[in-house]
Amino acid sequence: MKILLGAVNAKYIHSNPAVYSLRAYAIETGRCKKEEIQVAEYTINHRLEDIRSDLFRRSPQFVGFSCYIWNISLIQSLIPDLVRILPGVSIWLGGPEVSFDCGEILRTMPQVKGIMRGEGEETFASLAQLYEETKMAPSDLQLSAINGISFRGEDGEIIETPDREPLALDRIPFYYKDIPPEQMEHRIVYYESSRGCPFSCAYCLSSVEKGLRFRSLSKVLEELDYFLEQKVPQVKFIDRTFNCKKSHAMAIWNHILEKDRGITNFHFEIAADLLDEEELELLGQMRPGLVQLEIGVQSTNPETLKAIHRPTDLKKIGRTTARINEGKNIHQHLDLIAGLPFEDFASFQNSFNQVYAMRPEQLQLGFLKVLNGSPMEAMANGYGIVSSPNPPYEVLFTPWLSYKEVLALKGVEEMVEIHYNSRQFVTAMSLMEREFASPYEMFEALARYYEREGLDRLSHSRMARFEILWNFISGLGLGAETMEEYRDALMTDLYLRENAKSRPSFARVPSYARQQAVRLLKGREENPPVLMEYRQMDSGQRARLFHLEEMRDGSLLLFDYRRRDPLSYNAVCWEIQIHAPS
Repeated sequence: MKILLGAVNAKYIHSNPAVYSLRAYAIETGRCKKEEIQVAEYTINHRLEDIRSDLFRRSPQFVGFSCYIWNISLIQSLIPDLVRILPGVSIWLGGPEVSFDCGEILRTMPQVKGIMRGEGEETFASLAQLYEETKMAPSDLQLSAINGISFRGEDGEIIETPDREPLALDRIPFYYKDIPPEQMEHRIVYYESSRGCPFSCAYCLSSVEKGLRFRSLSKVLEELDYFLEQKVPQVKFIDRTFNCKKSHAMAIWNHILEKDRGITNFHFEIAADLLDEEELELLGQMRPGLVQLEIGVQSTNPETLKAIHRPTDLKKIGRTTARINEGKNIHQHLDLIAGLPFEDFASFQNSFNQVYAMRPEQLQLGFLKVLNGSPMEAMANGYGIVSSPNPPYEVLFTPWLSYKEVLALKGVEEMVEIHYNSRQFVTAMSLMEREFASPYEMFEALARYYEREGLDRLSHSRMARFEILWNFISGLGLGAETMEEYRDALMTDLYLRENAKSRPSFARVPSYARQQAVRLLKGREENPPVLMEYRQMDSGQRARLFHLEEMRDGSLLLFDYRRRDPLSYNAVCWEIQIHAPS
């Protein structure tokens, strides 16, 4: 029997650990042979016809799709064609997007045989074995013996079997050893050391699963060694709250600190208010870039946090993030959610400003998604929260937040992504904060400018973004000296990321900078020390690896692209003071 497990990811750099886990477990338990199960990964950017033709060429008899909010629409479009080009194929679905209200999904997708609900390893292995034994023709009675499935019976009736008991995580094989290392080279590697979450946040599906399970530390540490040995660029832990068990988190953090090879980055989603002094001290010892932390704040409104069942010590989060920032070694990613109960426009602005003041490397402004099966789905009607009926089920408006205000926040979200989260305007944005009453108002003004000038629905090059920001700043009515300060800031930001081949229209015309550069290259100045290395290179090497830019005071900034900040990826910048000849 030919089995295919299909995943449609949001981006190429993403992967789907679920399909690999199902495959590995079925093989490990002897239910399937290795050669019988294929994994196929696509992205939502693939053309439907390309996915369809690839599946046809593979000619599977059993297809299982992993379904999420970002791919369900594409999968729904694909399935009717699939049953036409592969007569007799049996199609099964699994994943969070289809694990709730299975009867309705099966009624609206008549080509689908059934749904694997919840945790899928044992369920899929049992299904695959049954299909193999019955030569692709299991009876309703045989299927009914498998827990954790909903399926269409021979008479069209929807049959649901009892939920399946969760697996001990140590029973799941380490599936990455079967994936060629080159496939992981340019992708995020997802890894889980636990399942479940100690919290019961109303907007999250993890709140539905009760209890916490951990993979044994001996296995976890051994598997992390594999990633380190293979020089995997990034490992993202998908544990819902990684530090909910201190001993577990400390053991892993100590291990990656000890075994660090200077290449792999580890991403953890944590509750910042759970970190204690011992954990903070350990994190402070990490190599810059070894660890990044994602912290879900969601809101700073106490009434909102209470409504969504999220106990949070905001003062401690503030102290913890400040402490981590002091170390200048850990990338912090903080999350906010717009559209939550009791959070109006003014309240959300306050939440934004408070989280922005924590100075994370990234501030993600997300919007409430009323997910199928989440507690928020049941709460939404009571609160009067209206969301789209289509994936990703985002909030449209609430009693506290109008649709017009949601659109305004969407504009702010885009400006934050472009001008803050990209880390490409760090110098200019830090200056711009002083021109506005609050950080939110700064991004709101940028969003209004984009909309007014018709720039919000267009694709812009990196250079164009700098021109747009310069024009925006020029419209603020600032003095000539201040504008020169912004000119310096924008030119600094431009060259911090790359040695741009072209220059913006507002770039300063060099006065004696060329003479200064020649003097630097031929002279004996050794401050900064990088000048000695600079002189030893030919002109081609220098053009690629260095850039000299003149500032308004006559100083030169030397951008060294061989050395980068691991948190922002910006080049190391050296200031060189050389005064003009009298």
